[in-house]
Amino acid sequence: MITIHFFDAHGLKTSIQAKTGISLMKAAQAENIEGIAADCGGVLTCATCHVFIRPAFEHKVGPAHDEESSMLEFAVISPRPNSRLSCQVMLTDALDGLELDLPERQY
Repeated sequence: MITIHFFDAHGLKTSIQAKTGISLMKAAQAENIEGIAADCGGVLTCATCHVFIRPAFEHKVGPAHDEESSMLEFAVISPRPNSRLSCQVMLTDALDGLELDLPERQY
């Protein structure tokens, strides 16, 4: 299990424990994290699981691939260089302590 720290648009921190080998989106859904709508269920056809990876973890998470980057253009909150779709971030032991910010809204 690893720990993930979510920060909402007001800076409120929520920490969860998650299994490795699943997506960040699935981990967030399992713990009822508000702010990750995940309308498409993780099949990369929406941008409602948009998150901002904090700088200390950007290199560990890595950049979005081309298809993900294209989908991020549909996000309600404009993407940033550290934007990722949580459905495309697979959890590994290297991501223990992951910190990310949730956008103000997904719709």
